[in-house]
Amino acid sequence: MKTNRFYVGDAVSVMDSFVPNSISLTVTSPPYEDLRRYNGYSFNAKSMLKALFQVTRRGGVCVWIVGDRINGGRSLESYHHAFIGRECGFVIHDVMIYQKKNTPFMRSNAYTNCYELMLIFSKGKPTVFNPIKVSTKRNGWETAVTNKGPEAINYKRPVELKKEKTKTNIWAYAVGLGGTTKDKIAFQHPAIFPEKLAEDHILSWSNPGDLVLDPMCGSGTTCKMAEKNNRKWIGIDISEEYINIARKRMNIIKQNVGLL
Repeated sequence: MKTNRFYVGDAVSVMDSFVPNSISLTVTSPPYEDLRRYNGYSFNAKSMLKALFQVTRRGGVCVWIVGDRINGGRSLESYHHAFIGRECGFVIHDVMIYQKKNTPFMRSNAYTNCYELMLIFSKGKPTVFNPIKVSTKRNGWETAVTNKGPEAINYKRPVELKKEKTKTNIWAYAVGLGGTTKDKIAFQHPAIFPEKLAEDHILSWSNPGDLVLDPMCGSGTTCKMAEKNNRKWIGIDISEEYINIARKRMNIIKQNVGLL
């Protein structure tokens, strides 16, 4: 099981050769519901999640980004994937929202859909959580009202509002060239998620030196962000064409950090 490399092949078969309980973090998005054509390839959610559970270390996390088909109503396939993950042994640690800031897809009889689910599967309780912080609009000491007692009197007490707070579980990103990535070559793949999304999860659920996996790596976004943030990584895809795109993107990031 060599790290910092791409594998071409069926991910479930490739993961059979991995050391069990060795992956700290997976960040991936499956080709759900045939909404995109991936050179004719498809996948089975249950076999993929079962294999991921075997290679994930105790306390490790699998970020599974998935949406629904919207055709005469929502399919709710994303929720189905959540239950499949639980059947395979994962804990559903959180259900997060990936909001697309500038989605162009309008619906004639419903509000514009602008999100996908980010299912946070964990193998037991996560051992790593580095919360992303955001600035608060108000900070410093203020007077707050405590709960009323039996006498129904509002007592006041001083409280400190912090300068920062943990980010919510709704993450918004611009999509398209310049938002998703500046790598024009990445758009030769039919479905890519933002580099910042992958980076934020990598920073949240892993530490430098940890091993990050994307078993359906496509254009290699997860692996590129793992390399940028000093994590070891493995990328797998059944399409050699997509792996070649990922390799070219990896060369770009290595050149930028002076590794070539």
